[in-house]
Amino acid sequence: MTFANRMTRCPIPFDVEKGREAAGRLPTLPQDLRPLISGAAGSSTFLSGLISAEANWLAQALVSEPEVARDALFESLPSYEAPDLARDLRRAKGRVALLVALADLGGVWTLEEVTKTLTDFADLATDRALNAALAAEIRRNKIPGQTEEDIATGAGMAVIAMGKMGAFELNYSSDIDLICLFDETRFDASDYAEARSAFIRATRAMAKTLSERTKDGYVFRTDLRLRPDASVTPVAMSMDAAERYYESSGRTWERAAYIKARAAAGDIEAGRKFLATLHPFVWRRHLDFAAIQDAHDMRLRIREHKGLHKRPSHLGHDLKLGQGGIREIEFFTQTRQIIAGGRDPDLRHPRTVEGLTALAGKGWVDEADARELIDDYRALREAEHRVQMIADQQTQKLPANETEFERLACLSGRDPRDYAAELESMFARVSALTEKFFAPGGEAPEEAAAEPIAFSELAEETLSRWASYPALRSPRAVEIFARMRPALLERLRKTGRPDEAIDHFDGFLRGLPAGVQLFSLFEANPHLLDLVVDVVDTAPALGQYLARNAGVFDAVIGGDFFAKWPGLDALQNALSAELSGPDDYEVKLDRARIWQKEWQFRVGVHHLRGLITPAETGAQYSDVAEAVIAALWPVVVEDFARKHGLPPGRGAALIGMGSLGAGRINAQSDLDLIIIYDGAGADSSDGRRPLATRAYYARITQAMVTALSAPTAKGRLYEVDMRLRPSGRQGPVATALDSFKSYQAEEAWTWEHLALTRARPLAGSAEVCADVEDFRQALLGEPRSREATLKDVANMRSRLASAKPSAYALDAKAGPGRLQDIELFAEAAALLAGAPVRRVQDQLACARDVFDLDDGKAEALSSAYALLWKVQAAARLLSAGPVSIDTTASGSTAFLLRETGAPNLPALAEIIERHATVAAKIIDKHVGRPAETD
Repeated sequence: MTFANRMTRCPIPFDVEKGREAAGRLPTLPQDLRPLISGAAGSSTFLSGLISAEANWLAQALVSEPEVARDALFESLPSYEAPDLARDLRRAKGRVALLVALADLGGVWTLEEVTKTLTDFADLATDRALNAALAAEIRRNKIPGQTEEDIATGAGMAVIAMGKMGAFELNYSSDIDLICLFDETRFDASDYAEARSAFIRATRAMAKTLSERTKDGYVFRTDLRLRPDASVTPVAMSMDAAERYYESSGRTWERAAYIKARAAAGDIEAGRKFLATLHPFVWRRHLDFAAIQDAHDMRLRIREHKGLHKRPSHLGHDLKLGQGGIREIEFFTQTRQIIAGGRDPDLRHPRTVEGLTALAGKGWVDEADARELIDDYRALREAEHRVQMIADQQTQKLPANETEFERLACLSGRDPRDYAAELESMFARVSALTEKFFAPGGEAPEEAAAEPIAFSELAEETLSRWASYPALRSPRAVEIFARMRPALLERLRKTGRPDEAIDHFDGFLRGLPAGVQLFSLFEANPHLLDLVVDVVDTAPALGQYLARNAGVFDAVIGGDFFAKWPGLDALQNALSAELSGPDDYEVKLDRARIWQKEWQFRVGVHHLRGLITPAETGAQYSDVAEAVIAALWPVVVEDFARKHGLPPGRGAALIGMGSLGAGRINAQSDLDLIIIYDGAGADSSDGRRPLATRAYYARITQAMVTALSAPTAKGRLYEVDMRLRPSGRQGPVATALDSFKSYQAEEAWTWEHLALTRARPLAGSAEVCADVEDFRQALLGEPRSREATLKDVANMRSRLASAKPSAYALDAKAGPGRLQDIELFAEAAALLAGAPVRRVQDQLACARDVFDLDDGKAEALSSAYALLWKVQAAARLLSAGPVSIDTTASGSTAFLLRETGAPNLPALAEIIERHATVAAKIIDKHVGRPAETD
């Protein structure tokens, strides 16, 4: 479709006579296009001049499709070898400017099509100018080892487009921000200095070709100052030097700038590789809320420097840098992207509109706010273009008087009064939306400061120590903490026992290694202060865990922290995807630890807040552990195979035992695992350093245990217990499938068959897992002596009673009729029933038939187990040690009582004892009492 068919709007001539005169220069122009030419020329002296100079070309261009005219214009650009390249590029720029202006003013192209066309031309012009400069250096043999064949790839030099050019968002009269880098690896060390000098000269020549004003005008004003430390570095520098700068000294504004960075000319592939190396610099793994203050400070410095503190108006206001302007929306978007983009690659859009859309889609920005900001951004960008079209000036300031503003309104096809009101409304709306993000609380006047909160002498002494803690070492941390401190103290005051709450928070704060990031997080998300006070006051152990792993707060505001539990498959897929990114094995182990800590924290918080039942808590902790094992095993195998080859034979199965096998663990549980392999007759692996099959599986088992339990910079995952393997500590760490079968069938003790009732394949070879499970079910289904089995179970009860007697009143685990005792009884029932069920409640169901329990006794056992699990799950969340009636804090006490329904802790101890006594009597009757211990 031609211009005329696609026009949706039209400018109004400010100077009617000039507009009519310009249209008259195109006698062949279709009648329906004359208002467009008249309006453009009659309101813009710059466009009027272009129309006069390019009348013949324009007459032909306007009768074709605009995209065809654009493509033909780009195809006609001269090569870098053109004798008068600078002149030809300037003439082409004039035609591009004219075509884009008419397509924009007539509503033929969207904002995105306009800015992309301008950027595409900038790319082509930069490429031509660079190649011409490099060709001159190569002809003089100044770039060692490079020939004219290397010009197409920039002879090792890449031009990185920054800012609007990098994001395909160039405005109508934009300058272009470029960083010029060369790949030092293409040159010998002895040639480095010569190549560097040549690239510096080529960069200067390129910039001159693009930006020097001649009688033909200019192509693009070119700014090279965004390079690292521009005041002391040359205009072209090595990629290695740039990377080292960003790693050691890069600032937040540079991280934001690289969101839009793009390799635009020269050695594109080298430029892309360089940008990939900067991903860890730009996209931090944690949620970087400290960036908010950096961006806010930058906004204020710009306003101060440019004198932009006055109230927005349709006269003289800066569309870009002023309050409610374009830069506010860009800062808002980029800061949000920096905060969360390290964790979510879907947010890494260089273009502002796409970035806002993605942020809204992921819940980081309210959808209604995003729509308003996108609409206002487009409108402000279009206004910016019209301001620049009037005289081709690099300005974003609205006209200073009403007469010139009327000219702008005419160019926009608008009534001046309506347009003025619309702009002022946009400024106010954008300012309000962005200001509440950068400075949500505003600046409170000093006279309005709240009265200091009074605490006890003991609490005040604790508060006085805070300034000496590591988290408050830096001036910036002190500044942020000072702003959030009143809100924090008010929350602590509102707890049941403020002195106790302050003491618990003190333990959290004392354990923090640094404070800027976390305090920024709290300041930007005040509801997190409620959560942290709740956590440290209720579960001090979880608070200390938070201090060591403050990064888990990222998960709380990641969008789905309080969503429905995703399930095992989704968890495993998520962790597998997380571990598939990095190549480095240690990085994978760290990522697994970060992931596991976040999900463990989520389960703990949901339990603490009563969002899930104790039973769901145990199942969810088990899901996390199983996902870790299943996702980490392939990583361990891959790393081990690099040296020793792939697992010989059919591979191995990782079997969960005990509580993990039963699918219910608590916050402090270790993992009971055994590994069973099938060498299938293979003598050894086939790697560059092959191992005998038995040694291979022993070594890879140790590697897996280390991957799970070794402390790294991110802590450890789990303690691993492998004592339930055949022959316990004396047996090999990995067991061959045939040996496992023969041992279990011919040598195993009753307790080992009891343990097998809860064995569950978790990961590894699907074939071996299936064989193990088939054998388990067959073995459990074989008939066995009831008398001998119960005798062995009675002996085990005696040994447990002797080795692990109940040590305190709230002990839910050890002692007659408590968790261990009931679980042993349940395993015995499943074993005698020949049932392959693993869950304790399902095994207790077997006891009805095996021991002929009536409904009352069956319910008594089930109720006792449910109560004891509630206590155990809560106690292990609160502390790794015993929970005492006398010393348990008030918040922890309230949690325990809420979970169990007891009125107080002494009463809870009585309830536990009463249930345990009933359960023990039932078990005594059917299994036998444990022997008395001294």
